[in-house]
Amino acid sequence: METQGKTNKLNFHIVAGSGILAIGLLMILDNLGLEFPDWLLSWHTILLGVGLWMGYRKDFKVSGWLIMVIIGGIYTLGDLSFIDLSGFKGALVLIGLGVYMLLKPVSNKYTCGDLNPKKPIQF
Repeated sequence: METQGKTNKLNFHIVAGSGILAIGLLMILDNLGLEFPDWLLSWHTILLGVGLWMGYRKDFKVSGWLIMVIIGGIYTLGDLSFIDLSGFKGALVLIGLGVYMLLKPVSNKYTCGDLNPKKPIQF
C-alpha cells in the first residue's frame, strides 16, 4: 500500500533497474568499439546521478543528496574538455560544502528526545 505523498512518484525498482540496465548497455557498447566520453561512466557521474535521484525521492528536503551532487558535479565538470579545473577541485568542493552549511535552513528538531535546552528538566 502506498502513502498519499508517494502516489505520483515512480517505483524505485523500475527506475533503479532501468538505470542499471542502461549502464550495462553503455558498457557493452563501449566494449564493442562505440566510443563514449570517459566521464559518462566514471564514479563521479554516477555519484551525481545517485545524489539527484536521492534528492528526488526525498522531495529535495533532506540534505544528504546535495553533498553528493556538489562533489559529483565538480569532478564531472573537471572532466569536460572545455573547462579546466585541474587545480581547483578540492577547493571547490570545500567552498560548495561551506556555502551549503551557511545557507542550510536551521532545523527546530531536537536530537535527544523531547528535551528542550531552554526549559529546566523536571524530575
